[in-house]
Amino acid sequence: MSRTVLITGATGTVSTALMKALEGADMHLRALVREQAHGLYGQSAEVFAGDLDDARSLPPAFEGVQDVWLLTPNGPRAPENNMNALWAARQAGVERIVRLSAVGAAHDAPNRSGRLHALSDRETERCGMRWTILRPHWFMQNLLNEAGDISATGAFSLNMASARIGMIDVRDIAECAARVLLDDPARHHGEAYTLTGPRSLTFDEVADQASIALGRPITYLPVSDDAKRKALLGYGVPKWIVDMLEEYAQAYSSGWGDFTTDTAADLLGRPPGDVADFVRDHAAAFTSADHSWRR
Repeated sequence: MSRTVLITGATGTVSTALMKALEGADMHLRALVREQAHGLYGQSAEVFAGDLDDARSLPPAFEGVQDVWLLTPNGPRAPENNMNALWAARQAGVERIVRLSAVGAAHDAPNRSGRLHALSDRETERCGMRWTILRPHWFMQNLLNEAGDISATGAFSLNMASARIGMIDVRDIAECAARVLLDDPARHHGEAYTLTGPRSLTFDEVADQASIALGRPITYLPVSDDAKRKALLGYGVPKWIVDMLEEYAQAYSSGWGDFTTDTAADLLGRPPGDVADFVRDHAAAFTSADHSWRR
């Protein structure tokens, strides 16, 4: 009998990639969105409206579900969102939680996001259901935020100094999650998997790889925290997110993200994609004059 999996954060980058990775699998997909009107175009998932901020809105979506892909929005309410989802899962008799955490999540992490994720990880570990936690490194898809500058000027600016990071493609994160969800629930129970790409790169090296992939020079321009903060706030990014990104940038600049693991390769049965592959696959985004798709 097919299992039913509930995908939370269904309109986000990772969950969208996960639903694509699960297409054609012998399972019933159910997606949680804040508003039913959002829909999920091109996805064969049953859509339920519910908000992780409001525990009372969740039971209908969780009823009859065996597995939950648990992703909470970044923000100070993330632990409460996680708690609400776990409560609804217990009430519905869910068997397994597969939770998306963050690289380096720990109570002594050098950033608030990592410390908040640690609280949610700990609660998930004690939830009374089978659980698996994924802790992915910096997303290659973050480079798409720089696509407008890259296409217009051939350069991009980050406050990462000479940080070296084991960045990973979200598509590989999603496929790792799919492998876990499609496997025997007992096999991955109690595991916390740190997922990285195949190598740790500086952004100068990313620019070099992008230059080769796009066939034109691309340059990385390091900027100060203040300059990046001003730019992000000018784009309307919420202050909490700007603070979080700055804390991560400072940690990465100190060498905090300079590592890789073999975990993604072990789960995938192949090496995870390199940044050159990512840029080639998204070449249109880095060369298009129209970046309305980013909004």
